[in-house]
Amino acid sequence: MDILTLISSAFIMIGSLSIIVGLIGVYRMPDFYTRLHAASIIDTLGTILILFGLIIYHGLTLISLKLLLILIFILITTPTAAHALAKSALHGNLKPTIGDDRS
Repeated sequence: MDILTLISSAFIMIGSLSIIVGLIGVYRMPDFYTRLHAASIIDTLGTILILFGLIIYHGLTLISLKLLLILIFILITTPTAAHALAKSALHGNLKPTIGDDRS
């Protein structure tokens, strides 16, 4: 195995582990807004790391360009979708949990 394969596999593993740890964190969050915030951040971070690892693995090819376009698309759509969901929940009178009131 060459060095680029090791670097790309490290990025892919770190991205996968961050998604798994983030899912556990989302499970432990108290309300919708904190779960949504954590899920959008973890989804974006894990996807960036995995796609970046795949770009390194494939080198400078057409596949890398397509993966880069997917990465840009994810960077635009994930925060936008999280914002739309949070705004919709706020307009639907879903109140955030404040303090230690975990029910």
